[in-house]
Amino acid sequence: MPRRFYVSTYGCQMNEHDSQRIAGVLADEGYEPASGLDDADIVVLNTCCIRENADNKLYGHLGRLKTLKAERPGLQIAVGGCLAQKDRDLIVERAGHVDVVFGTHNLAHAPALLAEAARRGAPVVEILEEHEAYPSALPARREVDHRAWVTIQIGCDNSCAFCIVPSVRGAEVSRRMGDVVHEVQELVADGVVEVTLLGQNVNSYGRDLGAGQWRPQFADLLRAVDDIDGIRRVRYTSPHPKDQRPETIAAMAELDSVCEHLHLPLQSGSDRTLARMRRGYTAERYLARLEAARAAIPDLAVTTDLIVGFPGETDVDFERTLEVVAAASYDAAYTFVFSPRPGTTAAEMVDDFVPAELVRERFARLEELVNRHAEEHHAARVGRIEEILVEGPSKKDPSVVSGRTRQNKLVHVASPGGNSDPLRPGTFADVRITAAADHWLRGELLDVTALAPPRRIRIPVTAG
Repeated sequence: MPRRFYVSTYGCQMNEHDSQRIAGVLADEGYEPASGLDDADIVVLNTCCIRENADNKLYGHLGRLKTLKAERPGLQIAVGGCLAQKDRDLIVERAGHVDVVFGTHNLAHAPALLAEAARRGAPVVEILEEHEAYPSALPARREVDHRAWVTIQIGCDNSCAFCIVPSVRGAEVSRRMGDVVHEVQELVADGVVEVTLLGQNVNSYGRDLGAGQWRPQFADLLRAVDDIDGIRRVRYTSPHPKDQRPETIAAMAELDSVCEHLHLPLQSGSDRTLARMRRGYTAERYLARLEAARAAIPDLAVTTDLIVGFPGETDVDFERTLEVVAAASYDAAYTFVFSPRPGTTAAEMVDDFVPAELVRERFARLEELVNRHAEEHHAARVGRIEEILVEGPSKKDPSVVSGRTRQNKLVHVASPGGNSDPLRPGTFADVRITAAADHWLRGELLDVTALAPPRRIRIPVTAG
């Protein structure tokens, strides 16, 4: 009987896409997906190291798996991803029951490493410093049929003081535009209607391509993907404000498939803090680019990332962040408490760390402001007719399905078939918005505009 595997993911969309590739290479070697931990012979934890709690979550999960492995000695545990790239042998030192540790550059080796660990009866650690081949050459197993990630760039050439990504992902490498287009064409042929283009800094896409000749910009890639018959929605993440170009905004405004959603990380509204973060822009320049995007793209939803408690952040710095966030009036924000990561410049600013109690107070004030704006934006949508792409049944009520608008707003709507025949994932539907909260909308179904084919069985890849 083939061995079964289970993949659990921590972190960003790039990690989620890597997990799909890990699942793909394991399936190609004859392994089968498990429905959960209880029937898995192999457990793969694909890790993140951006923030301190990611470490805590990993080692907490490994502690629980130790008990499971004691009950089932044949269980193999593999740890991959960014934290594995950073900590390497430390993982085996802290958790001796781990069988395999591999990094961000050698996903394809996972089956061979598992086989070697079984043969040797000892842990195997393999961390490469650079990719042997562009990772999109690996097979990927998607969780759903209608939506897919498409990597357009790996690595990062920026030097943000708080970020360890360049250390674990390597230098920035853009993928050839023709290869991206070909992958999207294949995905559309397989039933995909929405793609998200992934990169650490998509706005710098293409600057490393070509020598002494035309280099594609990100806007050129958006136009090429939009030209593909059958693609209904195109999203992307993440851009960097310092590299936001007018051509990209023009493409978003002109292209039917590119969704009206811009994720533009601010991090801080204080110019002094931004300079210490090495972000490469001022608050004024950020707001000017945001204003230009909103002026060009009707009904644009804007989300952001914010860090509270960066070393040296004063009351004045934080008040400036509140002012800029109020001016930006975001639809939503991912707000984080600063977490020092070993190997980054900010981790060495120990004399300037902000007291935890003060950070908590600032975090609460910032979240209250963000949520107030989010609720106002959502309330303004009540009564409107929106197109949603159905994701699946609600976790709380299976008679209700959830979907997302082009602005990436989550909408809950009663399924016409109730529990017995819910709208399938991949269905496009028109709904009238009837109620709003800060993180979701509620609507009533008006019309089903397109149906996706029945779902195929997909390998479970869960978020940790």
